[in-house]
Amino acid sequence: MPTAATPSVAARVRRREADGMAVASFILGLIGLLLFNLILGPVALVLGSLALTRGTARRGRALLGLALGAADLVVLAVALVAGHGVLWQFG
Repeated sequence: MPTAATPSVAARVRRREADGMAVASFILGLIGLLLFNLILGPVALVLGSLALTRGTARRGRALLGLALGAADLVVLAVALVAGHGVLWQFG
């Protein structure tokens, strides 16, 4: 029987999953600054918020993932405005 000092197996698994989400949020947000920011930005935001909700031990990484996910969307908006709505131009 788990006590207050020893968390249950389910709680440890949940914490480990939340830690993985925090790291994934950070990595995807970082990659999203350069590639596929339309897709990776929102994914980083969702994973970061889920990690924080589930009580990750890597709170800083989750917060960085949230910030980078938001930055991904800002970079996309700036690129669209600067290119007058044209994402790719050939020739």
